[in-house]
Amino acid sequence: MMNSHTRQILYVCVLLAVPLAAWYFVFVPRNDDIDRTTRAIAEREEQLQLIATAISEMGDVRQAVLDGEAAIERVEAKLPSRQDVESILEQVWQVARRNDLTVKSVKTMPAVTSTVYRELPLRVDLEGPFKGYYRFLLELENLPRITRIFNMHLKRPGASRMKDDRAPGDIHADFELSIYFSDETDSLAWNQEMTR
Repeated sequence: MMNSHTRQILYVCVLLAVPLAAWYFVFVPRNDDIDRTTRAIAEREEQLQLIATAISEMGDVRQAVLDGEAAIERVEAKLPSRQDVESILEQVWQVARRNDLTVKSVKTMPAVTSTVYRELPLRVDLEGPFKGYYRFLLELENLPRITRIFNMHLKRPGASRMKDDRAPGDIHADFELSIYFSDETDSLAWNQEMTR
């Protein structure tokens, strides 16, 4: 049999082992879980702070969206329908006539399609005084519709082409004029050549 002294030592060892085992198997893993959770909370608080800073810098998002929609509506209001393109062309020719320009030819080029609008490029040749051409460009810029002029070439008519009725400041201009319009249909049958 065990003597009482050995029993007491065994009893003290068991008493010491229980808290050590509890610390190792229960408290250490829980402390690791608590540390991980604390770090995750700190990271999320930091992200929330970044979001709050971004929102405060961004201002009123709803108002920004409303302003953007209003700007889109203003641009779309300047896009005529397919049926109105002819009236836009007529306005352009009236501006040319008002400025003493003679439209020699207009050739329709293939239409360019986008998601919201279509672009009808026209190859235009005209002649007249340079001052009239300058006024024509200024008036064209002030039209309420969206147009674009590109690939512009200006030259003086050759000496052999000079007529008695042409002034020394007359020019020959050829350029591409694009008219932007909205179109619900996918086909465009505007591939004809017009002369005036």
